[in-house]
Amino acid sequence: MIPKDILKKVRHIEIRTTRLVNDLFGGEYESVFKGQGIEFADVREYVPGDDIRTIDWNVTARSEKPFVKKFVEEREMTVIFIVDMSGSQYFGTGQRLKSEVAAEVTALLAFSAVKNNDKTGLLIATDEVEKYIPVKKGKMHVLRVVREILYYKPRGKKTQLKSALEYLHNFLTRTAVVFLISDFMDTGYEKALKILSRRHDVIPIHLTDPREAELPDVGLMEIVDNETGAVRLVDTSDRQLRKDYALEAEARQEKLRLLFRGLGIDKIDISADGSYVEPLMKFFKLRARKM
Repeated sequence: MIPKDILKKVRHIEIRTTRLVNDLFGGEYESVFKGQGIEFADVREYVPGDDIRTIDWNVTARSEKPFVKKFVEEREMTVIFIVDMSGSQYFGTGQRLKSEVAAEVTALLAFSAVKNNDKTGLLIATDEVEKYIPVKKGKMHVLRVVREILYYKPRGKKTQLKSALEYLHNFLTRTAVVFLISDFMDTGYEKALKILSRRHDVIPIHLTDPREAELPDVGLMEIVDNETGAVRLVDTSDRQLRKDYALEAEARQEKLRLLFRGLGIDKIDISADGSYVEPLMKFFKLRARKM
């Protein structure tokens, strides 16, 4: 039985994200993700000006009149969300944990997909592939995906994105849009990401929290690693310690930036204490300019 507070959160997310889809994201999503190509629909009689390369010679021979093939855009797409649910995702110094932001962002993008008749699926990852929900259409399916992210109790606490990326590469037969939602507190996944991005449109969504980039000057502070359980007592009044901490965070960001730029991948940066609407709109506008 799913607790009432989880159902209440799901309902709140549904209302908020549905409104955003209707007001902002529905059209943006459709203009950027245009489907996988064109498919044959029918034939019609040739009229002057038609491209002769579209003539259906078999029908033309039978009818003794020239006929051309009609094509329509294959609109339906497959959208997969890889959601990192390792221990570091259950962290947040604002009103929301990174895992809660992941649920809202997934809902927004999934409802945009549903509005455009696309199929969505979910892969929950820690240091292993913990759960996969096959792609399906419809609002009820999206609500199930959101419930899973909010309610699921992961077995693992550590991060290993390589397993999730390899899993999708091995069984996805059709080209898909893959949203990879994580804080990327991991290494060793770069080759798997490169291989998956060769065939699929992989879009990393990098979730962060301000405390991961900068320590406040508040004296002694206990820092807990949610993935290993290690506890460390630090003196945040130490200026050099705060500087080193910030430099280490900058180095992680730069490493990610270079990785994704080298692969030609557009990264979306979302802070848990801020709005995810603006970064997503920026991404859609950037994509639209590239088309």
